Amino acid sequence: MTEADGTATTETAPEPQGGRTIAVLGEMLELGDDSLEAHRNVGKMAGELGIDIVIGVGGDMVKQMVLYAGAHGVEQLAMVADNKTAADFLEKILQPGDKVLMKASRGGMLWQIAQQLTGQPVTGF
Repeated sequence: MTEADGTATTETAPEPQGGRTIAVLGEMLELGDDSLEAHRNVGKMAGELGIDIVIGVGGDMVKQMVLYAGAHGVEQLAMVADNKTAADFLEKILQPGDKVLMKASRGGMLWQIAQQLTGQPVTGF
């Protein structure tokens, strides 16, 4: 954090206490020949970052992300077919303090999940 004059301060935002980190992963489109490796790398990264729960939304490429997340330490994994099912699942498992991260191409429309969870329109996409 910096003061108005640009000098640094020692004050930092408090880290959220408790809660799990949940990654909702959808297909990343238009990657061509690199698609399989890219999807696997995202799954691997989820494990390396200590994500607690990975929820895959979609088909075979997403399944690769979820499998690689499991192989790299994520213990709680789920696969669902569509955004509605993902949002319904999240509504059942979310606890106070949980953080939800989402990654997919725009075509995956994961914003629909955020919209269902918050009850608010999601714009800017």
